[in-house]
Amino acid sequence: MGMPCEYVSWARFYALAARLATRIRAGGYSPQVLIGVGRGGYLPARLLSDFLDVMDLTTFKIEHYRGSRKEPLARVRYPLSADLSGKRVLLVDDVNDSGDTFAVALGHLRERGAPKELRSAVLHHKITSTYVPDYYGQQVVKWRWITYPWALAEDLDVLLGRMSPRPKDLDAIRRRIIDDHGMHIPRPVLRQTLAAAAWLTAG
Repeated sequence: MGMPCEYVSWARFYALAARLATRIRAGGYSPQVLIGVGRGGYLPARLLSDFLDVMDLTTFKIEHYRGSRKEPLARVRYPLSADLSGKRVLLVDDVNDSGDTFAVALGHLRERGAPKELRSAVLHHKITSTYVPDYYGQQVVKWRWITYPWALAEDLDVLLGRMSPRPKDLDAIRRRIIDDHGMHIPRPVLRQTLAAAAWLTAG
């Protein structure tokens, strides 16, 4: 089997975000500003802003790249414009994989004024990471790649690109993804995603 992967449905995402919000409240933290790390933190931060009733929501983007080649080197792509001086801030991302993103992100935020308090939250925290966030919805003990619904087409593009020969129809694609990666994607979801990405016209 290739790289182990797990698909997170929209319903599962909602449940994880709700659990995360509950844990933040239980921890006694009341952020004034939520910051979603782009791109993965956009949707978790938006949902947390709803659950926690925090309307002050903003973002900046971090990319992992060196030149045109992606590598595990995190850099700020679009800096944060907000002044965080004296604010209670919550930094939000979808997954804490290696810790590199948080190392760069937290350093960047501290350059945008001195926050009164700065904490972090993720949906999934992998114990292999060098960084431990303040809050997480689920701890991942056995490493696997997490595919969120907003990144399904992107991740499928990578997985299918590694298959040779590349399966042609919906059911063949679904079987290969299960056999190679142990990832179960509901057939209607897979069909809609492949069609929307123009990889499949029928199925």
